[in-house]
Amino acid sequence: MISLIRRVGRFFLDLTQETGRAMLFLFEALGQAFLPPYRFRRLLDEIYFIGCRSLLIIFLTAAFTGMVLALQGYYTLRKYGSESALGAVVALSLIRELGPVLAALMVSGRAGSAITAEIGIMRITEQLDAMDTMAVNPLQYVVMPKLLAGLLSVPLLTAIFDVVGILGGFGVGVVLLGVSSGSYFSGMTQSVASLDVNGGIIKSLVFGLTIMLVACYNGFFTDRGAEGVSRATTRTVVISAILVLAWDYVLTSFFM
Repeated sequence: MISLIRRVGRFFLDLTQETGRAMLFLFEALGQAFLPPYRFRRLLDEIYFIGCRSLLIIFLTAAFTGMVLALQGYYTLRKYGSESALGAVVALSLIRELGPVLAALMVSGRAGSAITAEIGIMRITEQLDAMDTMAVNPLQYVVMPKLLAGLLSVPLLTAIFDVVGILGGFGVGVVLLGVSSGSYFSGMTQSVASLDVNGGIIKSLVFGLTIMLVACYNGFFTDRGAEGVSRATTRTVVISAILVLAWDYVLTSFFM
């Protein structure tokens, strides 16, 4: 029993220590954005990597998510004679919850893991140490552009996810199942409020920063060797997914 209590206590102590270390890492890296030299080209490169190269998986995930929502929603609403509300169901589900969450999970799986591996390899091959030797701050050159790119890219990817998902739902609901296109879009526009849109934007901002922080932190402080990079990459995907879902609950509770 005492051993169990000791292990639980050690876990929470380690968690508190890692959280504090990650917050200091975040603030120091973001602070580099206000100091010259300004790395605009690096920022654009990271936006391309995180945003543009994630478009395919975002399009596919969004389309099938919207199609499944429309299919499930139609047969549920038909029991109550409310098929005209299908557009509202699809749009609200995507804008409030599924769009921000699924877009973030896709980014964490594709870009987050790659960023951890990239920085981890730079650590074990001593490239980060070489930057320090050449008076180049690795937080400014490597980490800060990725954090800012995540803040900018994930909200845009979420917006694309929402639009593609709504169109996917339109294809199933209107084209295949015969719901009126007018009722689909009118139900959507009447049900979606500015609070829903703003909530989705705030969620995607938080998710984007969280994913990039976890990815950069795990890569920056990875253990030596290929096995250390492998563990750090796996840890990034798992922790990012857990934090995205936890933040989703917290933010949803706040906006409700």
